[in-house]
Amino acid sequence: MNKVLLHTCCAPCSSAILEWMLQNDIHPVIFYSNPNIDPREEYERRRAECERYAGMCGVEMVEDEYDHEEWLREAAQGLEDEPERGSRCLACFKHRLKRAARYASAHGFDTLATTLASSRWKNLDQVNAAGEWACAQVEGVTWWGNNWRKGGLQERRNQLIKELNFYNQLYCGCEFSRKNLGIKE
Repeated sequence: MNKVLLHTCCAPCSSAILEWMLQNDIHPVIFYSNPNIDPREEYERRRAECERYAGMCGVEMVEDEYDHEEWLREAAQGLEDEPERGSRCLACFKHRLKRAARYASAHGFDTLATTLASSRWKNLDQVNAAGEWACAQVEGVTWWGNNWRKGGLQERRNQLIKELNFYNQLYCGCEFSRKNLGIKE
């Protein structure tokens, strides 16, 4: 593993992962690609928290283009009524991780991982299937499908959220998740 691109959904999910990577002499670049997040203010709030944590850790962060309309067309269309952890989530993971894999390939990264695999709200099999698929779409990028919930990382994540006073959102990001959970804007 030479260069790791870490697709990051939010600071809380990335916290223990980044800490672990740095402690193990792995220096990733954060790739913030989350066109699923709605409304835009929520996207900006999560991005700002990622930037704050990246700065604290001395880790570079790259922001992908935010195009929620494209995400709606390419990843969510026809899947709006799917439940959480359903086929909409898989399509969303594929969309975001494909963008990350393309960036990784174009910028000399040989390994791609994601913080999506740290959330207990996400289906780990879906995350890994999407990551494998995304890396198969490009040359020279290997998927690092790790279960970031094990080895004390879930507990450490919860500690860091409190210690660093992270904004910790109540839904994955998309309007369909928010609606399914009964959360108002």
